Amino acid sequence: MDLGLKDKVAIVGGASKGLGRACAQVLAEEGAKVTICSRTSADLEKAADEIRKSTGAEVMPYAADLDKLESITGLISATVERFGGLDILVNNSGGPPLARAVEATEEQWETAVNRSLFYFGRMCRESIPHLKARGGGRIINILASTVYNPIPNLALSGATRMGVIAYAKSLADEVGRDGILVNNVCPGSILSERMLSNVASRAKELGISVEEGLAIRAKETALGRAGEPVELANLVAFLASDKSTYITGTTILVDGGLVRSVM
Repeated sequence: MDLGLKDKVAIVGGASKGLGRACAQVLAEEGAKVTICSRTSADLEKAADEIRKSTGAEVMPYAADLDKLESITGLISATVERFGGLDILVNNSGGPPLARAVEATEEQWETAVNRSLFYFGRMCRESIPHLKARGGGRIINILASTVYNPIPNLALSGATRMGVIAYAKSLADEVGRDGILVNNVCPGSILSERMLSNVASRAKELGISVEEGLAIRAKETALGRAGEPVELANLVAFLASDKSTYITGTTILVDGGLVRSVM
């Protein structure tokens, strides 16, 4: 299936590794020009080089801390200057600090709100004029299964990411007639550094090994296994494509059946 992504311009956050890296890879494989961003310049340059060599796509690395507004405006401006416009925005942040609801500190709350709520609003707001200039576009927010089901130590994740879902629903309504589609994707039990960190923290609390913790997480899914980042990235590419023209304002789980909620 041709997704119609050739020569489209995409920005992918948190793209030096994990879910963001997989999204950038798949978009590049489909012919998109991609700007990848993360905090660590060395990891970012390595990822950009690997994606270029494996796909032949144009990839621009942009090292910045996207907790800061000036970094976001710089990222978007640099992308538009390099590639001539913007069509696809994949909002993926590093995630909020691990914390329980009763123990979260002021500093942890501040980091969580900046990284897991303000980041999404800022990226969307600053990108909308450029998407409108292209006659439409796609915004895909990478969130977490915590919006459906609380997970120990991830209270700040659920609290802030629920705000993103409400914001995205309003945004989808406001920009739909401009040809801009806005959707959320929620990973669960997908192998990444973030997941491994969460599992390691929980395993320590339970007095078990990380391997045992991963086995427990796998058993909790309907498929009986953890997912791979590319399995989420394939959905992101579809939502970014010309094949998703009647999907907006929705939230989709990619969790192997981890969440049992019927809504």
